[in-house]
Amino acid sequence: MNYSYLDCLAVLGVGGAHPGGLKLTKDLLANENLNESTKILDAGCGTGQTSAYIAREYGCHLTALDNNAIMVEKANERFLAGEVPLKAVEGTVEELPFAGGSFDIVLSESVLLFTDIAKSIPEIARVLKPNGKLIAIEMAMESKIRDKELEPLKGLYENAYFRTEEEWNQAFSHAGFKTVKAEKPEVQFDPEDIDTVPDYSLSEPMDPVYFDIMKDHEEMMKSYENTLGFRAFICNK
Repeated sequence: MNYSYLDCLAVLGVGGAHPGGLKLTKDLLANENLNESTKILDAGCGTGQTSAYIAREYGCHLTALDNNAIMVEKANERFLAGEVPLKAVEGTVEELPFAGGSFDIVLSESVLLFTDIAKSIPEIARVLKPNGKLIAIEMAMESKIRDKELEPLKGLYENAYFRTEEEWNQAFSHAGFKTVKAEKPEVQFDPEDIDTVPDYSLSEPMDPVYFDIMKDHEEMMKSYENTLGFRAFICNK
């Protein structure tokens, strides 16, 4: 059986796999005026690491959603173990199961890369309130490169489409966001700082091939380190 990178993240239960990890998320959220009345959607919540942090730190009205049943299960296990009053739901960003104008903020951490953005970004705009905000952390090519050079990336990250900062900006603007600000965070990996490294919730039994996929991922990121970066996009509706 062929396993995808996203399958790997789910079975390993990787939390904080997005660029910058939980530390970057904390830094970005610190700039927002969050309180108990703020309604946030964690779109592509994974194992619920970010959702659990927001609920504990700010007490926001938070909704956690992911399209992977294993991720949803592990997120709910995290919430239960940490006594966090949340319950993740299963659903896709391309067809969000929420009414229009439901949220003040939508947070998306390395999720849109793996979606059909012609559907997912307009859906996010739809469920945001007027003057709502999308905070998206996404991989971005530092310059446009030939399709042939992208083949190794596309081979490992199935269904992913890599874009430049300008291409991301155009996609957000086309979906109706009035202002788009792209930040290039300077995040230093520190193995002693738990907020900069992923956490894991392993499934059992575990096929060793998943560890091979993670190794391939690490090697791929190293080989493309001068070509592929990331941005934090702050998009206002």
